[in-house]
Amino acid sequence: MSARSILITGASSGIGRALALAYAGPGARLALTGRDQGRLESVAAMAREQGAEVDAGLLDVRDQAAMAQWIGAADARRGFDLCIANAGITTGLAPGELHEDPEAVRAILSINLVGVLNTVEPLIAPMLVRGGGQIAFIGSIAGLRGLPYAPAYCATKAAVHAYSESLRGRLEPAGLSVSLVIPGFVKTPLNDSIEAIKPFEISDAEAARIIRRGLDRRRAVIAFPWPIYLAARLSEILPARLVDKILSRIEVKAPKTRERVG
Repeated sequence: MSARSILITGASSGIGRALALAYAGPGARLALTGRDQGRLESVAAMAREQGAEVDAGLLDVRDQAAMAQWIGAADARRGFDLCIANAGITTGLAPGELHEDPEAVRAILSINLVGVLNTVEPLIAPMLVRGGGQIAFIGSIAGLRGLPYAPAYCATKAAVHAYSESLRGRLEPAGLSVSLVIPGFVKTPLNDSIEAIKPFEISDAEAARIIRRGLDRRRAVIAFPWPIYLAARLSEILPARLVDKILSRIEVKAPKTRERVG
């Protein structure tokens, strides 16, 4: 059964935007957050045109107090059935670079990891009190194996994967469903900034369709595309230095984030 009251962070662009529009419709209540007011208002307007009730919050997921207050108030008005912790950024290395900017590393940790905690923590207790609900984490194929061109990004997604798996084992016996989404290349502004071969890349709308179908079925893991997912899993059992050597031959230019902590 599809959720009707949904929180989506990072809803002003990319997968978050596509998910908001995929869920929008008569009877749906969407709580959307983002940092770009113009884009967020545009997504909210399109969702309303499709018949959804929309609350839009101009929020930075790094702000624990603001997130807790806004999410708590929205949940009190109408309890969320589904929370999608989606907001995230990327950062990485250009060919020839050997280390990441420490400030960029800390910025991506604060958004991709701490921002996830700030999203889900305010909802765990009220969902448990209601006896149900669903939390979904947007991870990445890059969370399955460290990539030479994006150490910090891979670290954040690996942490999100572990956190999701840990919560699932703890919360599902109490009636709260937890799902981990592991996408490969999806055509979004974030991925467009990365210069690389992108095998099996799909549109954000197609990714949203796959994710929604998996969440409707309460799947523990929603991974796509299968060839890339299986290759990443295979890399875990191959000799580590062999995989390092193969990956190091793939030329990728990943932009540095301009985000900073504080």
